Amino acid sequence: MEAQLLEGKKIAEKLRAEIVRNVESLSKKLNSTPALHAIQIGEDPASELYLKSQKRAAESCGIKHEVTTLPASAEEKDLIGEIERANRDPKVHGIIVQMPLPKSFRVDRVLDAIHPDKDVEAVTTSNLGKLVIHKEGLAPCTARACIRLIEETGVDVYGKEGVVIGSSKIVGLPAFLLMIGKKITSTICHTGTFKSGSLESHIRRADVLIVSAGKPNLIPGAWVKQGAIVIDVGINRVDGKTVGDVEFEAAKKRAAFITPVPGGVGPLTTMTLMENLMTALNFQQKK
Repeated sequence: MEAQLLEGKKIAEKLRAEIVRNVESLSKKLNSTPALHAIQIGEDPASELYLKSQKRAAESCGIKHEVTTLPASAEEKDLIGEIERANRDPKVHGIIVQMPLPKSFRVDRVLDAIHPDKDVEAVTTSNLGKLVIHKEGLAPCTARACIRLIEETGVDVYGKEGVVIGSSKIVGLPAFLLMIGKKITSTICHTGTFKSGSLESHIRRADVLIVSAGKPNLIPGAWVKQGAIVIDVGINRVDGKTVGDVEFEAAKKRAAFITPVPGGVGPLTTMTLMENLMTALNFQQKK
C-alpha cells in the first residue's frame, strides 16, 4: 500500500477555524484587533511573496497585518529603532523581520532586538533557549508545523526513532528539540554526517523522518524505513517542477505517511504563524 498523504492545506484549515474563534474572543476582551507587524529593508521578490502569504492568512483569521518598508539605504540602527518602536506599541502583538537583510547587518543582533513575547517567528535567542529546556514559549513556525503533521497521523511516537536532516536554527534544530519534547528518540544529521558517510544508516532506522536540507531528491526513497512518517520540508525547482528533498515516488511506496511537495508543510507554516501570534498575545496578557 502507498503512503497516506499528509496535506497541510486541510490541517491548516482546521487550525484556522480554531484561530478565528480565539481572535473573536480576544478582540472582544481587548476591544481591539490582534495585529501582526512585518518590517523589511527595501524590496525583495521572495520577501514580497511571503508578505502576501502572511496577509492572506492574517485576513482569513480576522488579524490585522501591517508592513513597514525601510529604504534599501537604511542602516542597522534604523532597523533596530523600528523594531524597538514596535516593541513599545501596545497595538502591535507580533513582529516579523523579513529576510534577507543587507550583508553588513548583524542578523543575530537585529533579531534579538525583538521582544521575546512579540517574537512570533521564534528567532530570538530567548525563545530558542526556551526550546532547549522545554519551557513554555514560542517555536519556529516551520518546525512546529512539522510536529503538528506528525501529531495528525495519530501514531503513538513515544520512544520511536526520529531523525532530522538539516540543522538550521529555524527548522532542523528546533524540530529536533520539539521531537525530544515528545519523547521521540532523536538524532540530528548535518554536514558532518554527510562527510562521514553514515547518513543512510541513520535514515534507514527512522520511524519519524524530517528532511530540511534544501537539496532536491537528496534522500533516495529506498532508504526510507517501511511504515515511517516522512515530513519533507524541502522546496526545490527542478526542470520547471517543484520537488522536495526526498525522492517522493519511491518513498511513498515504503512510508506509512508522507507530505507531498508542494502542498505539505508549506500551507501549514503560514497558519502556524497566526497561531504563534495568538500564543504571543496570551503571553502579553498575562504580564
